[in-house]
Order: sequence, then C-alpha cells, then structure tokens
Amino acid sequence: MDFTLFAQGLLLGFSIAAPVGPIGILCIRRTLSDGRAAGFAAGLGAATADALYGCVAAFGLTIVSELLVRGRAPMAWGGGAFLLWMGWRTIRSRPPELGAAPAAPGARSLLSAWASTFLLTVTNPMTILSFVAVFAGLGLGSSARGPAAAVALVAGVFAGSAAWWFALSGSVSLLRARFSTQGLAWVNRISGAVLIVFGVVALFVAAGTGGAAGVVTRAAP
Repeated sequence: MDFTLFAQGLLLGFSIAAPVGPIGILCIRRTLSDGRAAGFAAGLGAATADALYGCVAAFGLTIVSELLVRGRAPMAWGGGAFLLWMGWRTIRSRPPELGAAPAAPGARSLLSAWASTFLLTVTNPMTILSFVAVFAGLGLGSSARGPAAAVALVAGVFAGSAAWWFALSGSVSLLRARFSTQGLAWVNRISGAVLIVFGVVALFVAAGTGGAAGVVTRAAP
C-alpha cells in the first residue's frame, strides 16, 4: 500500500467529516442517549458513505458520478424528508434513565444508528462532487496511478472519517454523566429542532434549484 496516498486520504476523510452539521448532531445525540458505541456507529454510517463516494472519485467511475448528479433532485428531496422525519422522531423520543453507565446497545440499535447516517450522507449529491473536485485539484485521480493507489486513498478516507467520529463520540461520552434526564430531554428537543431546520432548508433548496446545493448532510463541504 502507498502510505503517502493513504495519509493524504486520511487527512481528506478527517477534514470532510469534521464540519459540524446534521450528522454531527445525530452522533452527539446518540452518544448522550445510548452511549459511545451507538454514537460511533452513527459516525461510521457517514464514514461508509464517504468511502463509497471516495471510490467513485478515486476509481474514475464517470458513469456512476453522472447518474448521481442527474439524480440529485430526488436524492435531495429524499434527504430533506428523512431529516424532517429524524427531527420529529428525535423530539418525541424519551431520554433514558441515567445510571452509572448506559446499557450496551443491541445489534439492531447499532445497525439503525449506522443506517440513518449512511442514508443521510449518501443522499447528498454534493458529497461525490466534493470528492471529485478535491481529488482532481490535488492530482489524486486513479487514471495516472492505478487501482492500488485508489484503494490506498479510499482506505485513508474511511480511516480519517472514522477517526473523527471515534474522537467525537469518545469526547461526548465523557460529558454524559454531567447531564440529567431532564437535560437529555432538552438535548432531544434542541437536536430535533435543528434537524428539522436543516430538513426544511434542504427541501427549499431542492425545490428552488433542482437539488443542486449540498445542504442535506453536512454544513459543509
């Protein structure tokens, strides 16, 4: 493996994951409500989508990227609607009774946390455009370097994104003991309201521009 390219992908994945937006809010809320494992699983959903779109950019899959761009309007509508649903569900959810430590989440709960953020990230067409633009600007396209280089880049992107979510969920879990049950209820309300705002903005942009703007999953890229 080309460790120079892996390191470049690592920095790229970390920098793309770091901006705080709906995915960050979901990760924080999952960590506070269900523990570090659930929060990290939510982050891994976004990291998986980042790696998927990184594959498209790194391997030069032009046909796939064109199909994704052409379908950006329905994807933006779907992402916005999903954000509204997630916001409503978050507001209505009851916080757990706080004890010494959160109960270990089951496999279904972890899968749900992963799937929700994966769907939100993968329905943002601007994610693939961001990867294509960054890879081209840095000269990281696979056409000149081959499949092995693309694999190293994508592995780095996933590792960098996962590292950010691991650090975020771990940091937030340290603060969990400071929250009361009533405090977690307010976290749910505020988080849900923010998700709904993101969803409304996403639907508004999708209606006005055909879904061209990438506001669905992150504040940036």
